[in-house]
Amino acid sequence: MIAIQEELNQSERSEVWELVPRPSNQSVIGTRWVFRNKMDENGIIIRNKARLVAQVFNQEGINYEETFVPVARLEAIRMLLAFACFKDFVLY
Repeated sequence: MIAIQEELNQSERSEVWELVPRPSNQSVIGTRWVFRNKMDENGIIIRNKARLVAQVFNQEGINYEETFVPVARLEAIRMLLAFACFKDFVLY
């Protein structure tokens, strides 16, 4: 499927993960694919999207209320920078 290959290529280009040896005292977190159709304003499918997500519900001791998304939208970055300037925060 093209959407899966695009997602894998984007993850590799962005270097969002790396393959490491499995620790002997840890269980493996599984993954699954989530598929979504992107539509235009008329409801016509313009693109199929696929995301590889972790099945963290298999891990013990994980806070299930928190999630992590490795991609930040440009609007969110602009808002963070504007707020940091307003409050005189230092960002690294």
